[in-house]
Amino acid sequence: MPSGLARSLTCDQGREMAAHCELARRSGLDVYFAEPHHPWQRGSNEAFNGLLRRYVGKGTDLSVYSQADLDAISHRINTMPRRLHHWQSAATRHATAIALTG
Repeated sequence: MPSGLARSLTCDQGREMAAHCELARRSGLDVYFAEPHHPWQRGSNEAFNGLLRRYVGKGTDLSVYSQADLDAISHRINTMPRRLHHWQSAATRHATAIALTG
């Protein structure tokens, strides 16, 4: 990801972000934490979770899926046209943004 496109990271209060200071220092990103029970503060994450639930139910243990299964689901989600992107896919929008910064 070109540095001009990645400026911040907003995450939840999970323990996986225990080293957020190190991540911020190494990446140059500003790291923010969403307030508990405020999913709108992590909009793109919540939107992806909603799309993921079309393929696997909420609370499903993803370890029962192979990496190939998860890659196929991710590919399908990232290549589906979305109203949010004026009926382009997230993959197309990402590729366009990368091309414009290159």
